[in-house]
Amino acid sequence: MAIRHVVVEGDEILRKKCREVTEVTDRIKMTLEDMLETMRDSHGVGIAGPQVGVMRRMFVAEPEPGRVYYMINPVILEKSGSQTDDEGCLSVPGMIGSVERPDYIKIEATGLDGNRQIYEFRDFDARVMCHESDHLDGILFTDKATNIRPAAEEYYDDYEDEEE
Repeated sequence: MAIRHVVVEGDEILRKKCREVTEVTDRIKMTLEDMLETMRDSHGVGIAGPQVGVMRRMFVAEPEPGRVYYMINPVILEKSGSQTDDEGCLSVPGMIGSVERPDYIKIEATGLDGNRQIYEFRDFDARVMCHESDHLDGILFTDKATNIRPAAEEYYDDYEDEEE
């Protein structure tokens, strides 16, 4: 496995729609493993193909340590509810913003074994899957966010509250 370069906002690759993966090859598997290692090294919870310069419809998500999802050609089948919370992105370093997302999603995707599977996600997990899925269509969280601000502000605001 290898840590890959994370593409950052301003690079036009992040605004392009990805092509489908036609076959789950050893190269696709290796790329997904590299993506997982890159995501963990950057302290993320998800990373999509275009974020490492790969224009394929695939992402890796790890909403909590040890619970990894490899999503190849994901399709969101259902969405319901609503939740709004702050998000950040490895491709928009140092910034966060409030984004409204569905509270529940049903998603179908191919796994590393080449088989299609249906997953259901709620709350934070649904947020992560929607965020990464957006990347496959050239959408960044900043396109949907309100109150976009430096992430450091949150840290300092919390720190000041503790000092008082």
